[in-house]
Amino acid sequence: MKSGPDGQKRPADVVGCAVAVARIATGETEETTQQPAKRKAGQAGGRARASTLTSERRSEIAHKAANARWTPQS
Repeated sequence: MKSGPDGQKRPADVVGCAVAVARIATGETEETTQQPAKRKAGQAGGRARASTLTSERRSEIAHKAANARWTPQS
């Protein structure tokens, strides 16, 4: 059985998926997701990392990212 981004179980077949969507739509079951909490935690971590990086290190990271972005893939 496939799992979603938060590890929840999802049906692998089309009919099972349709039944799961119908149950969520009718309110029989609730769709559980923790995305807002994860996003908030990620933003807090990003702010903490940015506050500890020096401008030279940020520049190095930016140059590395630009090189990776613009180097042709083989």
